[in-house]
Amino acid sequence: MLTKLPWLGPLIVFGLVVFVHELGHFLAAKTFRVYAPRFSIGFGPALFRKRWGETEYVLASLPLGGYVRMASREDETASSLEGGNESESLSADDPRYDPAALMPFGPHPVPADRTFESKPLWQRLIIMIAGVTMNVVLALVIMTGLAKSSGKSTLQTRVVGRFDPPAWASPGPVAIASGDTVLAVGGKAVANWNELEMALFTANDTVVTIRTQRGEYPLTVGPAKSERRAQLVSSFVPWYPPVIGSVVPNRPAARAGIEGGDTLVRIDSTPIRTYADMMGIVSAAPGKPLEIEIRRGSAMRTVRVVPDSERLSPRDSAPRYAGRIGVSNADVALHEPLGVGDAIRAGWGMTWGSVGMIIDFLGNLLTGQASVRDMGGPIAITQASVAAAKSGMSEFLRLLAFISINLAVMNLLPIPILDGGQIVMNVAESVKGRPFSIRTRENFARVGLLAIALLFVVVMFNDIRRIAGTAMDFLSRAF
Repeated sequence: MLTKLPWLGPLIVFGLVVFVHELGHFLAAKTFRVYAPRFSIGFGPALFRKRWGETEYVLASLPLGGYVRMASREDETASSLEGGNESESLSADDPRYDPAALMPFGPHPVPADRTFESKPLWQRLIIMIAGVTMNVVLALVIMTGLAKSSGKSTLQTRVVGRFDPPAWASPGPVAIASGDTVLAVGGKAVANWNELEMALFTANDTVVTIRTQRGEYPLTVGPAKSERRAQLVSSFVPWYPPVIGSVVPNRPAARAGIEGGDTLVRIDSTPIRTYADMMGIVSAAPGKPLEIEIRRGSAMRTVRVVPDSERLSPRDSAPRYAGRIGVSNADVALHEPLGVGDAIRAGWGMTWGSVGMIIDFLGNLLTGQASVRDMGGPIAITQASVAAAKSGMSEFLRLLAFISINLAVMNLLPIPILDGGQIVMNVAESVKGRPFSIRTRENFARVGLLAIALLFVVVMFNDIRRIAGTAMDFLSRAF
């Protein structure tokens, strides 16, 4: 369904990760009998609202977050931000007014023992950390399910089908070529493609030596577990037979009639011996028509395909483009079924691997090894969600899990109004022995709002710059 309606992807991603996060806060608050009069997905005017029990559930018009409003003795700033406080009751002529309800839906004041501040510190900490915990649980469930459904996949080859180094990479004097067998990465022997990718991604040195049967080749690759390392890993393509595995609907290959299981014979006048041969020709021909000869069973046929043009490395000074036709290689990996326990362990490893990647990126930002230009905002997430939805359910679920982890880690940053900042403030008040004044808390909230607004401006600027750059490059190439 998602491949046919990819625009649903961003709605599911934004909606589900926010819902799960706020559900964590809500369930924890209910567990400790904190009065929670409102559970909202989104901000701004309500598109839908309904009260069940003592809580009003709201779907708002701006779906870029959400909140659980909890009864508070002192936090007037958050109350006004999130839609009013509990000291003001609805008027009796409001259709939502209930004469038997607590404020704000009725005339009865909120009992003192049902406010957030009345609870002991350990209960408040659980309530505050419950949101990010639920995001991690969501990612763990997704990763475990993917591991269980796909099993353990091992690609039993070390032979390079193609290597297209990123523009920023500094290869050695002799390029790694198609047909090379990789024996070691960074001094560590590799036995299959899985080990090769892991070694490339995690090797500690910024210059990594790759040893093949022809010699050793140093590559300047940047810090371990960084975005550049991920780009480097994806630039190595293993040897695959020239057989189509799957075809993405509504992409050039699908429109031309290519199907999964077709064998590539030649493109124009060039024979195709490996899947990487096809990738090399297609990548070098964005927007250019290609005559592709395929074999389907015993029948031969030729189709005309015009690859889509995709911009690569948008931060490079010179734009680079690659052709894409929307196909994947035939699956030749060795698949072993996983039991439930092994799947949970694999899901746990993938989940915490994602946590580590995000923390490493934040650390690289602080040390200058990564740039704020690497950050994306709502537009980038929307584009990634649509692309993942087009690629299939597995890719979409992986993105959903990663975004959920992103939300968890970012919420733990010690910024006022985020969960991490609230945790720090509550611990500081406990150490101090009394709460901060309302003025101090309002100042903290203003600092937090300013920091979040600045972050939003930066990521939106990055998103718009990428879109504008792509549009200008397209126009310059078209005219």
